[in-house]
Amino acid sequence: MLRSMSSAITGLTLNQTALDVIGNNIANMGTTGYKAQTLTFSDSLSQSMRDPNAPSPTYGGSNGIQIGLGAGIAGVNTLLTQGNFQPTSRNLDNAIDGDGYFIVGEGPTMFAPGDGITVDANHKFTDNGNPSHEDIQYTRDGSFNLDQDGNLVTASGLRVLGYSMLDKKAGAASSISNNGTINFVNANSSAGIKAVSGTLRTLRIPQVIQENGKDEKVKNFSIDKSGVIMAVLDDGNTSAVGQIAMASFANPAGLVKLGNNVVQSSPDSGAPIIRSGYKDDNDNSKGFGSIQNGVLEMSNVDIAEQFTKMIEATRSFQANGKMITTGDEILQDLVNLKR
Repeated sequence: MLRSMSSAITGLTLNQTALDVIGNNIANMGTTGYKAQTLTFSDSLSQSMRDPNAPSPTYGGSNGIQIGLGAGIAGVNTLLTQGNFQPTSRNLDNAIDGDGYFIVGEGPTMFAPGDGITVDANHKFTDNGNPSHEDIQYTRDGSFNLDQDGNLVTASGLRVLGYSMLDKKAGAASSISNNGTINFVNANSSAGIKAVSGTLRTLRIPQVIQENGKDEKVKNFSIDKSGVIMAVLDDGNTSAVGQIAMASFANPAGLVKLGNNVVQSSPDSGAPIIRSGYKDDNDNSKGFGSIQNGVLEMSNVDIAEQFTKMIEATRSFQANGKMITTGDEILQDLVNLKR
């Protein structure tokens, strides 16, 4: 078979894959937090017909002769640019302005003693710090919901992880007790408030909060730029319920997509760096984006760019198909010469 036909076959396969990537981008134009992908090409192995020669006393040097054998896929890259923000006016919708991912998990709630995911002083998960065996994942989709118990979950039901809060006054209890009850933590405390760093737990926004042994109904709540959840109670006091945790990666393009708008770390992405809790002494929060409440990050797909790439891939596919047709005609002519 002619080399040109073999090369054209690789071109057909390559452009078919390019159209697959473009079609997936267009299909996800309305997907919250979706990041567009691009396909990069590379040439395949070339066949050497003659090796390069160095100059001699009688002849000059000569270049080698190589004939390419087609093209292949160099990689599928993810564009990590920020998507546009879409206001929703819903207090459970959140978007990350900058780098970072929400941390979510599949598994049981983590309120009992010893539960939680341990974060060390270097802001990384410890090797044996997940006694609840939570399957940890990450997402840019901040369209959260509450289940029947008030647990903060994603649209697909994954649990949103974060820190409990604490009044800096001596002897004060944290916002999340070991049985899952939410205790009152005065957001306007004269001593200030802080996150209970070092352990990630599931977050809960209940209908009532215990204040001085009395149940106070939650009227409404909001989430500030640091991810701290503030609940306004019937008696007019404001309680700090918890803080939504965030993670970042050295190479976010290396994250593995799992569907349902979640990704998973990989050896190429590097281990997640966890954002420190609110007012933590070992603070690293400046390297993360802020949380915008009441908005969602939309897809970063540029439809005009995708249409242009679609036309280019289609024309290239047609040209490679024509190359195969031309090669077939040449072979037919060779067969007819024998006749």
